[in-house]
This record gives sequence, C-alpha cells and structure tokens, in this order.
Amino acid sequence: MYAVVKNGGKQYKVSEGDILCLDKMSKESKTAITLDKVLMIDNNGDIKVGAPFLEGAKVEAEVINEGKDKKVIIFKKRRRKDSKVKRGFRRQFTRVRITKISA
Repeated sequence: MYAVVKNGGKQYKVSEGDILCLDKMSKESKTAITLDKVLMIDNNGDIKVGAPFLEGAKVEAEVINEGKDKKVIIFKKRRRKDSKVKRGFRRQFTRVRITKISA
C-alpha cells in the first residue's frame, strides 16, 4: 500500500515505515503530524485518485528530528565579462516517519 501526498509544493510517494525529509515545520521530535493533501492511494491494485485531493484520506507521520541538508553551491559566471557570483544554500528540513495510511 502506498500513497502520493503533497507537501510544500512537492509530491512524495510514501509507504508505511518510510522516512522522508519535508520542508521545515518547527515541530518537536516524536510529535504526530497529519498530511491530509493526499493525491492518490494504491491499496494492492485498488487505486483511488482524487481531483485534486481525496476526501477523508490522510497520512499520519511522526517527527524524528529537524536539520539542514548539505550545502548547495550556486556559481554563476558570464564569460569574458569579469562577472561571477558564488552563493551557498542549506535547505532546512523536518525528517518524518510514515506511521499510517488511511483512506
């Protein structure tokens, strides 16, 4: 059984027990959260698709921790113009474990 959920403008395919990194939510660890923007659920071949979201479907998750990803370097250079810009970015995330998928 798996579901496709939307969070932070991105879509994730999740199953029970999966661990994924969502955008930062400022929650304490071991806090239960509910993802209610469920786009699709597949229950062993029985597929339900929402338009755009499924009514009454939700995915429950437990917060593990919060942190920062590795630094991504953004380097822009325009040749022969003596113009270059170097910037860095570290995405903040909340790591969650999927505990239950209910339709």
